[in-house]
Amino acid sequence: MNTSLISLELAVVGLGLAFLLLDLWTPAELKRQLGHAAAVCTALLFVFSFFVDASYVREAFASAYVMDPLAIYFKRFFLLAGTIVLVLQVQYADRIKSGISEYYSLTLFALAGMMFTASAMNFAVMFASLELVTITLYVLTSFQRNRLESLEAGVKYLIMGGLASALMVFGIAFVYGSAGSFVFIDIYEKSSTLIGNSVFLIGLLLVLVGLAFKIAAFPYQIWAPDVYQGSPAPTTALLAVGSKAAGIVLLLRIIYGVAPGVMHQWAPVLIAISAISILYGNLCAIAQTSLKRLFGYSSIAHAGYLLLGLAALNATGASAVLYYLTGYLFTVLAGFAVLVVALQQLDSDDLSGLAGLNERSPLLATAMTMSMVSLAGIPPLAGFFGKFLLFKAALEEGAMQPAFYWLVAVAIVGVVISIWYYFNVIRAIYWPRQKADLTPITVPLPIKATLALCMAGMLFLGIFPSIPLELTSRAAAVLPWLH
Repeated sequence: MNTSLISLELAVVGLGLAFLLLDLWTPAELKRQLGHAAAVCTALLFVFSFFVDASYVREAFASAYVMDPLAIYFKRFFLLAGTIVLVLQVQYADRIKSGISEYYSLTLFALAGMMFTASAMNFAVMFASLELVTITLYVLTSFQRNRLESLEAGVKYLIMGGLASALMVFGIAFVYGSAGSFVFIDIYEKSSTLIGNSVFLIGLLLVLVGLAFKIAAFPYQIWAPDVYQGSPAPTTALLAVGSKAAGIVLLLRIIYGVAPGVMHQWAPVLIAISAISILYGNLCAIAQTSLKRLFGYSSIAHAGYLLLGLAALNATGASAVLYYLTGYLFTVLAGFAVLVVALQQLDSDDLSGLAGLNERSPLLATAMTMSMVSLAGIPPLAGFFGKFLLFKAALEEGAMQPAFYWLVAVAIVGVVISIWYYFNVIRAIYWPRQKADLTPITVPLPIKATLALCMAGMLFLGIFPSIPLELTSRAAAVLPWLH
């Protein structure tokens, strides 16, 4: 019974090992195509996940692992993201000098770790899952060993990630020492007696600081721009979507399912962190000319928007976070798909490389434009309705906590600022300042399919929000605080 609940994770790990072995018998000229096979297998697992019964809560391994609607929602999220990232890796394969099969396999191992985080209901399982994700990403960020920027990104991520893990371990030790259990639900049942325990509170704070690293939120945001810029573009895409979502699902489990009473008292702290992240990310992004670095600062701002929903600590906020993350997946991966294809001939990700893209490839230009418009939060795309739901969740709490009104005001200012630098990307595409190379760009069929999926996702979530909202509300409803 326990093994059947982790069948999806076991399948992903098995795929990773299988592609490592296939590499031994695959001719060098065909190794790149292993990525397409991996993407197809991951897509099949995504389809299979809809046949997994998650209509009720099932626990395994002494309540350390759970299969519930929230867990299966995030597992599907990670499988879809992994499929798209693997397609991008195939397109990027020519820039990986050696070990392309290992690159695919490490991505699958990171994906398995992310899926385990979705079901973690125990601090030990949570930490082990995060370390599986983080350690594989240490390697993936520095995989282009021939590029100094990639090695630098890997070292920076290793140092900052090691510090975050150390703080988290200390925090988990303090929580266990005061609560006497690693299991989330056990601590939730004791939370009323622990609310005045300083050791427990310090431990919980350290755990939250460690998770702030995963989502690139203040005060652990400084690594994102440098690591995003130096890493291979598909790895940056995986960091931007997968790693952030892994941190968010654990924050949901902890904030709503471990000590919500404490989090309610800490609402002013979460509000401050959210506001600082929004302002820092948006203001620093204004001057960026590197697309990946711009995505890095944008990621910090979006972590702030997500924290806005988490801080609200209500059903609307939890559902809004899931909806926003889903829209973010399609939006960001569309941007990185364009980045991988449009700039593959250049050794730079500078905005100038997009000059004249509308004439070189109307499809790529349209996809990047939609990505920027959605990230800016302009209707009718997913980003607009996602931000609207997050603001709504915060405003619902404003009567009891007026600071939420100030947070929404800061978030609106952040949206206005972001329009400047997102539309600067659009300007570079359609109205370049310098003479552009107008050589047509051939877009491979898998990338066309990926872009079509992402653009359809952005439009569907923005125009027909009721269906995804029903799914996100059902997934969020399992959190103990919302019962």
